[in-house]
Amino acid sequence: MKNFLGLISDCLSDVKEVMPWDLEERMEENPELLVVDVREPYEYDAMHIEGSIAAPRGILESACEWDYEETIPELVKARDREIVVVCRSGYRSVMAAFSMNLLGFKDVTSLKTGLRGWNDYEQPLVNAAGEAVDIEAADDYFTPKLRDDQLSPK
Repeated sequence: MKNFLGLISDCLSDVKEVMPWDLEERMEENPELLVVDVREPYEYDAMHIEGSIAAPRGILESACEWDYEETIPELVKARDREIVVVCRSGYRSVMAAFSMNLLGFKDVTSLKTGLRGWNDYEQPLVNAAGEAVDIEAADDYFTPKLRDDQLSPK
């Protein structure tokens, strides 16, 4: 039986990844680059890369197509654009990039290390109001907070 990281590993054979410093460079070189954040809406509102669009993982496939309530026109029209998919740690974005590849998107990459790594690289994040998020506050936000009942049994 596969586990979550096994699923991610299987997708990686078909998904390109970039590091935060690569994304920073790509954003400078290609103003048409589209950053797609696949985290949940509350996560996106708390902090995200300025100019990114929110397309939560749970609705991503229908957001990428016309004729659905979840359709995001900018995303549907981006099939030939350079796209970097981001999430918290770089796992959901791998699965999202894999799906987008299957849906015919031509140039999709996942941000390895996710927004946690983006913040570690001291790149800016903004909240829903467009205000800069403090790096230390983001560090705290991205630190896992597991309850005892979420840990593997001993």
